[in-house]
Amino acid sequence: MLQGEKILITGPAGQIAFPMTQYLAQNNEVWGVARFSEPGSREKVDALGVTTRVIDLAIGDYSSLPDDFTYVLHLAAFKVEGLDYDWALTVNAEGTGLLLQHCRKAKAALIMSTQSVYKPVDDPWHAFRETDPLGDVNYVMSPTYSISKISEEAVARYCARAFNLPVTIARMNASYGPNGGLPTYQMDWMVADQPIIARWDPAPYSIIHQDDINEQVEALLKAASVPATLVNWGGDETPTVEEWCRYIGKLTGKTPNMQVKPMPNTLRGSVADNTKRLSLTGPCKVSWHDGIRRTLEDRYPTGVAGAEVHGQASRLLGQYKAVVDKL
Repeated sequence: MLQGEKILITGPAGQIAFPMTQYLAQNNEVWGVARFSEPGSREKVDALGVTTRVIDLAIGDYSSLPDDFTYVLHLAAFKVEGLDYDWALTVNAEGTGLLLQHCRKAKAALIMSTQSVYKPVDDPWHAFRETDPLGDVNYVMSPTYSISKISEEAVARYCARAFNLPVTIARMNASYGPNGGLPTYQMDWMVADQPIIARWDPAPYSIIHQDDINEQVEALLKAASVPATLVNWGGDETPTVEEWCRYIGKLTGKTPNMQVKPMPNTLRGSVADNTKRLSLTGPCKVSWHDGIRRTLEDRYPTGVAGAEVHGQASRLLGQYKAVVDKL
């Protein structure tokens, strides 16, 4: 675990970033910046002992923020519905450049990218390597996401060389844990007797538990370089949506209501070749079976009876249903 460092985290109230912030704040001076537009989000981060500042990455006004951070973890991202590519590029690409310019004195920066930068292929079991072609995934929930994240990677690569700032660009696969993630939200849907909508059959992912994400941060920062290091950030196992939903059903007594709705021009499977990540971080410690079980126990400590879909899981379910109705 990192100790005694001064760390800046963007988007610290987010699904992955909040538990990561909580983990790192135990032994480091952690600062968090975001718009904090959701009520109570800043207070939640403040309660961890984190120093927060309200900063809009698109504007890039860092006058309220020091520039002596030893490490930068850039997890904030623009990922919403709509076709405003210009604004997506402003936030994800230009915003990354302005952030790294301000923090150019850091030892290293970790930039969170996504598996969605890869050009779709027909084989759902294709394990994407870092050198595979990039392309527009046309992600139905956020059509601008893949293009703007590819652009973000390009800006981060430029900043590494222009500022001599060691950078790691980590392409996240499918994260999950008690604070959210695709398997977690599907768990919520199952518990509330709602359908599980899959974009393909089979639909495999290299899912990675939040505990492994937290523990691998230090190794990925140490791997930062000039030019930037590119690495897939996923787990060591590749279960399918169908497999983990059946397992959730076994744990909860619920029968998955699976609805396969092929979505054109998107990734059929999300399998990551983890060879490079293994060389940097070593193997994951949480198996997907243990991770799903622990997530269920943490998310529903009093049991699943009478549970309802709420929060982000409810919003995502509504968006999925709206998309499926148009197919």
